[in-house]
Amino acid sequence: MAVIAVVEDEQAISRLICLHLKSAGYEPHAYETGEAFLRALPGERPDVLLLDWMLPGGADGMEVLSAVRRNERTRALPVIMLTAKAEEVDRVLGLEAGADDYLTKPFSFREMVSRVRAQLRRRQWDQGEPAALAHGCLAIYPREHCAKVDGRPLALSPKEYDILCKLMERPNWVHSRENLLGALWSADFEGGARAVDMHMTNLRRKLDEAGAKDYIQTVRGVGYRMRALSAGDGSGPGF
Repeated sequence: MAVIAVVEDEQAISRLICLHLKSAGYEPHAYETGEAFLRALPGERPDVLLLDWMLPGGADGMEVLSAVRRNERTRALPVIMLTAKAEEVDRVLGLEAGADDYLTKPFSFREMVSRVRAQLRRRQWDQGEPAALAHGCLAIYPREHCAKVDGRPLALSPKEYDILCKLMERPNWVHSRENLLGALWSADFEGGARAVDMHMTNLRRKLDEAGAKDYIQTVRGVGYRMRALSAGDGSGPGF
């Protein structure tokens, strides 16, 4: 049974969230503050985190998200932000910080369960997947859900990893923003194509810093592609 961590300080909302998650067959673990969740995290093994942006005490949602992404064990944890902040700039800030999805209050609990289900699906990999898929010095490992450059792990958010996998499935194939949005986000996601650009910017920066510079190319007016490699672009994934 999938464990869903719920960090929400409004008890009435938290109870309703947990009730709907239980009805959908999940095991919710509720926390009223960011500090309580972070204290429990060493022993907690959530599959998805539902995280309120505005939390009381010393750790708000953005600080909790940052701590989750810094922790090697939890950096791949899918995070859905829950917030009353509805402006585009707030959604962008959350996505840039590493959130995978965004729900604006008041939201439909049916929609919430759908978003959770979508994040869980993306974590499930068929055993028939290849052990690794290499592209020059870059490699992804579907069974371990990680990516490496010259054998060194990359600290990617779940959404950045999903984008990288999509691009590496067909190197040199141009993926439009709309294609990536439709393939990797739920149908009712409100972030728009700009969310793709935000995650792509973060992904490219991390690849460049790790030594896979300019692996992702922008095709002006169309979208993005993983560029074709020449003989001097790296020898392999560093198995």
